[in-house]
Parts: sequence; structure tokens; C-alpha cells
Amino acid sequence: MPLPRVRTLILSTGVSILALALAARPAAAALAELDLPRESPVGKVSQQVGLTEIAVEYGSPAVKGRKIWGAAVPYDKIWSLGGYQAPKIRFSRDVTVGDRPVPAGTYALLAIPGKSAWTLVINKNADQLGNGRDYKSDLDVARLQVRPKTAPPRERLAIAFAGFTDDEASLEIAWEKLSLSIPIRVNTTQEVLTNINALDNTWRAYANAARYMLETKKDYDVGLRYIDQSIALKEDWYNLWIRALLLAAKSNYKEATTAAEHAFELGLKANDTFFPETEIKKALADWGQKSVAAR
Repeated sequence: MPLPRVRTLILSTGVSILALALAARPAAAALAELDLPRESPVGKVSQQVGLTEIAVEYGSPAVKGRKIWGAAVPYDKIWSLGGYQAPKIRFSRDVTVGDRPVPAGTYALLAIPGKSAWTLVINKNADQLGNGRDYKSDLDVARLQVRPKTAPPRERLAIAFAGFTDDEASLEIAWEKLSLSIPIRVNTTQEVLTNINALDNTWRAYANAARYMLETKKDYDVGLRYIDQSIALKEDWYNLWIRALLLAAKSNYKEATTAAEHAFELGLKANDTFFPETEIKKALADWGQKSVAAR
């Protein structure tokens, strides 16, 4: 009789072990799928500068009470600016970083920190790890010397655009108590004029080019050349009004008044929703007074 009892015990024990194993599987699976914060969370920043998009993807480590410069980040050695992988910087069009031309594309953004000055590096190998083992200096497309500035304490490294216009941008890197800026210039004016020249020789294309020179570049002589080409193709209230504004910008109020009066006549006949009737009336009154005062 003892034998059946032993078999029962073994069978019972086997079932218990199996049951425990099955019960443990969901917990193990849950542990395997546990999502934890990264030590260097991914940061992304992008900005349209004129016609060029500049985008940066980077890791954002924390200070965590450490001594950073000259310790956690050694001086005079290549550094990935934070994460496990070097930051990627992408230019949708050709740019100039510092004084070095950089073709459109995606690159690694690296640095060599120094006690008083840093070297910022743009490298062709965009997919390199942060330990510097993948770095090859012969793949550098640009190097830029910058001096870091004292900044308010920042626990995590951050990259952002400190300011930009249609022609340039300043990319700022800040961490711990330091910040530094990378000047980036784009070719907006050249690209706009290239786009305009690529269009058919229509009166409106030249008028838009003239308006761009008037409002953005303040180059009134070039604007007048474009607007005269536009008027030669077709006379419209739009290009005549731009011509009037260009002449007024050069303080030639007499000719500006003549062009504005002609624009006013054509605009009334055209019955165009966008015709700036009130604006032209006001300009004619102002320019008339200035013309009298100039006599």
C-alpha cells in the first residue's frame, strides 16, 4: 500500500510545480516588457530657415551630481555630445557652418571640449556610437572653433535654435553651466532667385521677385529691374503698385505718385478683391505732402 501513496505524492508534486511555472510565466513576460526611462532621453528639434530645414536628433544625459567638464566629459577628446549615439544633424539644402560649406545631407555632430575653447565637428558618418570608436577625422566636413559661455544650470543637455532669420540660424547647445552656439548660414536669396528664374518669364514671377527684394532684402535697385521686366510683359495694378513702393523707398515720391495713380486706375477697373484701395489712397496723400516739402 505505500507504493500508491508515493505515486500520488509524486503526481501531486508534479502538478504543483507545473502550476507554479504556469503562474510565473505572466510575471516573467511582464518583466520582459517593462518600459523604463532612458538614461539619455531622445530629443528632437527642427527649424525652417528660409527654404532650408535644419533638424537635430540627440540624446539628453543628466548631470546627476557629477563633475562634468574635465571629468565625466574629458578635455581634448572627441565627445558625442551626450547620448549612446552621436547626435544627427540634417540639412535639407546646402548650408555654411562657420566658414565651411556643408552639402545637404545627414551628419554626426561631435565636439572636442577644451578648457577655454571647443572644436565642433560635423562628420559624414551619421550613424556612429558615442564612445568615439567609429570616429574618423578624414570624414569631417566641417570644424568650428567656439568659446563656451557661462549659462544658468541645466540638469539635462539640450539643443535648440536660439534665433534665426531667413538667412541664418544659431544652434545652441547647453548643459550643466555652459552653453555654446553654432552659426549656420543658408542661401535663401540665391535659392529664391534661382526658383524665380526657373519659372516661365511671366509678369507675375518678376513682380514677386521685385516684391521680395523690396520687403526682405531692401535692395530697391534690383527690385526695380525685376518690376520693369514684369511691366514690359504685362501692365497690371499689382506690378505698378510694387514699382511705386520701390520708388518711394528710394525717396523718389514724384515717380512713385505717377505709378501709384496708374495702379489705382487699373485696380478700380479690375474689380480685384485683393486691390489695396485704401492703402494706395493713403500713400498718395503721404507722398504728395513729402513731394511738396522737398521742393
